[in-house]
Amino acid sequence: MKENQFHSTTILCVRKNQKVAMGGDGQVSLGSTVMKHSARKVRKLYNNSIIAGFAGSAADGFTLFELFEKKVNTYGGSLARSVVELARDWRTDKILRRLEAMLIVADKEETYLVSGNGDVISPDDGVIAIGSGGNYALAAARALIKNTELSPKEIIQEAMKIAADICIYTNHNLILEEVD
Repeated sequence: MKENQFHSTTILCVRKNQKVAMGGDGQVSLGSTVMKHSARKVRKLYNNSIIAGFAGSAADGFTLFELFEKKVNTYGGSLARSVVELARDWRTDKILRRLEAMLIVADKEETYLVSGNGDVISPDDGVIAIGSGGNYALAAARALIKNTELSPKEIIQEAMKIAADICIYTNHNLILEEVD
């Protein structure tokens, strides 16, 4: 991680029982300094039918939100087509290739992780996470799905608490969105 770059962390998406939710912490760090506690890294798009969240460089993440939103509007809300086109552009464009962030997007039917390497990944088990605390949140969410009857929203709340207790780049200020 570059010391002079803003970084935003830990996004978790959970799909269970035909419901999907996504949550992200609010911390933005510049090197080893916390610069903001309440950043909004998860948001609804396309008439509130799609949730998107980013981890990585804050400026790059907001750029990805804009680019993805343009793709979704261009392709009439088709999530699969939008992520494939975003990944293609991101991987092949010389300027976009330098973006240091990752994106998770979800709607009622699908969930995808999109990266600058051209990756478009759909999780097998309905759970995916990114960011510095992503692996902690992912492990906690998988355990909660298998061993509780919690809703996706409740799983995210608990898993993100665990991630924030372990990862110094993740805080307890949770932004949580669901697709209805």
